[in-house]
Amino acid sequence: MSIRHGLLALLDEGPRYGYQLRTEFEARTGATWPLNVGQVYTTLGRLERDGLVAPDGEDDEGHQFYAVTDQGRAELRSWFDSPVSRTNPPRDELAIKLAMAVTVPGVDVHAVVQNQRRHSVRALQDYTRLKARAMAAEAAGTGDGSADLAWLLVLDQLIFQAEAEVRWLDHCETRLANHRARPTAPGAPASRRTGQRQELGER
Repeated sequence: MSIRHGLLALLDEGPRYGYQLRTEFEARTGATWPLNVGQVYTTLGRLERDGLVAPDGEDDEGHQFYAVTDQGRAELRSWFDSPVSRTNPPRDELAIKLAMAVTVPGVDVHAVVQNQRRHSVRALQDYTRLKARAMAAEAAGTGDGSADLAWLLVLDQLIFQAEAEVRWLDHCETRLANHRARPTAPGAPASRRTGQRQELGER
């Protein structure tokens, strides 16, 4: 998640101070990725250092406002125009957990998969209920149009991600069952496995 670009997008609409940025960021993403004010101001400090934002005065209560610079707008447009790179996939805790579970003696991998599957199905049900409520609010015209749309897009991504995770866990179950049914055979040479990982990283 690019917090710096999210803050730049909000500042592109007009100057804001830290707490406003935090509140609006969470409103548009449904608080899916909550921020604390300290994190916001740390990011603003880095953006200012990089010439992407500049102080823009204070209000009567002493809140420091920030405004996006021309360089910041150029950075924001470049972010919107560029696809999110998959060259170096982010570390996935679940994938790492299962990769370790199948190699550590005494771990019930089936139980690990089933526990995660139950959790993922519950999350999917929760996201689906949230989406139904958001769509009802949008249809009734009781919300904030663009903010509601932003939240629905985030919910769709969370739903698709949870669905994919459940499918992957089902696939893991099948692969584990097939592996248990196979006669023990020597694994692939280390050099071959390393080459496969390097090839994946190059794609």
